Amino acid sequence: MHSEPFYDPAKSYLDNFEHGPFGLFANTSPSFPAEPPRHQFLGQPVFAPFGIPAGPLINGRFVKAALDMGFDIPVYKTVRTRRQPCHPWPNVLAVKVEGDLKPDQTLVAGTDYSEPLSITNSFGVPSFDPDLWQPDMAEAAAYARPGQVVVGSFQATLPESGSVAAYLQDFRLGARLVKETGVKVIEVNLSCPNEGTANLLCFDIVRSRQVVEAIKEEIGSLPLMIKTAYYKDQTRLQAFVRELGGAVDGIVSINTIAAEVLDASGHQALPGEGRLRSGVCGSAVKWAGVEMASRLARLRAELGMNFAIVGVGGAGSAEAFDEYRRAGADAVMSATAAMWNPRLAQQIKEQAHEL
Repeated sequence: MHSEPFYDPAKSYLDNFEHGPFGLFANTSPSFPAEPPRHQFLGQPVFAPFGIPAGPLINGRFVKAALDMGFDIPVYKTVRTRRQPCHPWPNVLAVKVEGDLKPDQTLVAGTDYSEPLSITNSFGVPSFDPDLWQPDMAEAAAYARPGQVVVGSFQATLPESGSVAAYLQDFRLGARLVKETGVKVIEVNLSCPNEGTANLLCFDIVRSRQVVEAIKEEIGSLPLMIKTAYYKDQTRLQAFVRELGGAVDGIVSINTIAAEVLDASGHQALPGEGRLRSGVCGSAVKWAGVEMASRLARLRAELGMNFAIVGVGGAGSAEAFDEYRRAGADAVMSATAAMWNPRLAQQIKEQAHEL
């Protein structure tokens, strides 16, 4: 059942940042189960292993509203060590996909956000300066009640010089700044374009390992999750998990799947250079998220590791939550469906069988 989205695609990123959230997220009040939390997530008690991944919770007001609405593991949208502008509006458009999103599929975008709900989003991982986001993230983290935990997400910015040392130093600084906010879990985004020598940083296993080691030196025992993309090649995924699975506390998968997105006239839907292809999320990519959760669970068992698996992608119902949990996900997160269904966490707590 759709309602007014808490992030409004008809408004710019700045309008959403300054005036959002909207809909039911605009006027929330805390509501919690009478019984104590029964689940654990990376050492933290949670009422339900369900939340919202890095993306739509663009500042502390959004995070607090998510907590009030029962999303017990919300992720504060990915930040950087310095200001990064947002891509031009529009940043979110609906795409209609028959069934599962297929490789190299071209999609037509519009504003019909009806079921089955899938969207393309293209923000460019914007960020304000730490002077703004650090106190805001700290306040959001402190707002979580027992049974909830706020995750702070960040990524580095590739220097113009291309210096590996400077790149790793930016990861160190970002990790330190996020740790200073008091969040109990940190996520580093390894799954956005143009940040590694192999397009996506998570596909560059050697560099990803260097990044994780640099971050761990800064944050010590604070739990670290890494956000990854969909791996077509099982051998590459196995190598990635073998190299990083023992060094991190959690793997979040998936982010989006890229596709060519046109408007109804056959022109590029999202304006600007490099935006012909953009990330698709929602119901059309659930197959990939569930499949990755299952593959990660098998590799975890085979390699004798104990990292947590966070399943993301198309988790828009209690049935989808159950499917992820059966596949091996320790926690599940929803962005697209949650944006248009603010009561999703409450429905999962009422209806899911795998809690």
